[in-house]
Amino acid sequence: MRIRPKGNTGIVEGDLTPMIDMTFQLIAFFMMVINFSDAEQDQRIKLPASELARPPTAPYEQPLTIHLTSNGHFIYAGDELFDIARLRSALLRETQIILRHTSKKLAEVTVIIRADANSKTGLVQEIIGICQELKFEKFALRGKQSEASTIRGA
Repeated sequence: MRIRPKGNTGIVEGDLTPMIDMTFQLIAFFMMVINFSDAEQDQRIKLPASELARPPTAPYEQPLTIHLTSNGHFIYAGDELFDIARLRSALLRETQIILRHTSKKLAEVTVIIRADANSKTGLVQEIIGICQELKFEKFALRGKQSEASTIRGA
């Protein structure tokens, strides 16, 4: 006696739609949470070129970025501050947040200063002075890497 299967005996293929859907969802998720190294940049700032400028070897654990524009304004946390007093109050508020809501110390935070090539050097020194008053100890100055010699007398 021969047993015949009931129904269609054609080729059965799996439905790939859920797998493709999940792949696109993962791609979208990683695009949203990825941390690009250029995320802290502001296009209004044109960094000075230097042959001594090198990218950091590792990302900073606790970065705090301050931008200084060519017209003497400060950009901090996405807000443009028009005088040094407002920057000081914003940094004071940030220190209180760090001390109250994290286990980090202010000495562990790296202050990154991105000053425009046409900004005044004195303002950079004032930023560092204010940060030191607030107990920050680590600083990083940003510059654009240059292949040409930028050292005078070289």
